[in-house]
Amino acid sequence: MKLHEYQAKAILKRYGIEVSEGVVSDNLEEIMEKSKNLYPSFTGNEIYVVKAQVHAGGRGKGGGVKIAKTYEELKTVASNILGMTLVTPQTGPKGVIVRKILVTPDAFYPGPSKPKEYYLSITLDRQISRDVIIASSEGGMDIEEVAQKYPEKIIKDHIDPVVGLRDFQARKIGYQLGFEGNLLKEFVNFLKKLYKAYQGADCSLVEINPMLKTSDDKIIALDAKMDIEDNALFRQKEYESWRDTSEDEPLEIEAREHGLNYIKLDGNVGCMVNGAGLAMATMDIIKLSGGEPANFLDVGGGANAKTVEAGFRIILKDPNVKAILINIFGGIVQCDRVANGVVEAYKNIGNIPVPIVVRLQGTNADKAAQIINQSGLNVVSAITLAEAAQKVKQVLS
Repeated sequence: MKLHEYQAKAILKRYGIEVSEGVVSDNLEEIMEKSKNLYPSFTGNEIYVVKAQVHAGGRGKGGGVKIAKTYEELKTVASNILGMTLVTPQTGPKGVIVRKILVTPDAFYPGPSKPKEYYLSITLDRQISRDVIIASSEGGMDIEEVAQKYPEKIIKDHIDPVVGLRDFQARKIGYQLGFEGNLLKEFVNFLKKLYKAYQGADCSLVEINPMLKTSDDKIIALDAKMDIEDNALFRQKEYESWRDTSEDEPLEIEAREHGLNYIKLDGNVGCMVNGAGLAMATMDIIKLSGGEPANFLDVGGGANAKTVEAGFRIILKDPNVKAILINIFGGIVQCDRVANGVVEAYKNIGNIPVPIVVRLQGTNADKAAQIINQSGLNVVSAITLAEAAQKVKQVLS
């Protein structure tokens, strides 16, 4: 589950991490009124940073982050961003509508030293099943370009899950970023708190870009991106209530309501599978057959007529779907039970305009094939993966 910047900052503050304070709203008048309180004494000549609150990176390059050099200019900048369709490399060409904006005071204020932006994140390295800290002395909007052109400027350090983040690791990263003395202590403290927030909120990603060394040698989170692991939301009920579904795919929202794991793709073959690994293999089968998967749909180990019907209805709402492949391994659930569920769901929905290939393997697979073949419906059964691929190819041709 993705969080907006202002939500991620609220979590970071709970762990004692200093962030750039701001006000957020979907109403221009409210933003203007609240922004007066961002500086100790309001004169009208303050500098403000206006940020679109969307679930995408690269907001600055898309025009979603702007500087207002006066309070009067703030109204113009905020009104231009609020309600705009923001297009970034992560939104795709359609873009997303900006429904909320965050306004913060300018953090690049005068001081005894020069401010500098850094990059810092923690995520899971799935290749070795360990959390990894990623840092760079070149933070800001061009961090992706830095990673491509200057990989030596990207620092990575994995965390042992048994002992956690150690002080020497944090100090080592700080040294590599060029910190010394009190600034190094500031960074070590910042990183340790960030890791506690990452663990405490069950994050799959926490990204601070930029992390700012201010002109008076403080370290603050100028921006924050945070993703919470969906499988941990059962113990993060408060954060789950923060979910903004306005940018979610409608079919994915509907699938969550039925307890299904669904991700919409751009292909022409809908797939319904039990188990994430089998779902990935099924998408490979579809590509081998000459088609393209239209979705990832995992109905779980307890597939029945109700879940199958819900899956059918969601898949069929995608106009690009030209065929459906159901691939179920009957381990926990018996294959004949799933077959009866398919037939019952088909009859409840009525006329299904696309052909369906059903592969049921495992307990009572022979009974399941008999049920499908004798149903009289536009459904064909398959036994092996190769046969399923061939039959998908046939129904697409």
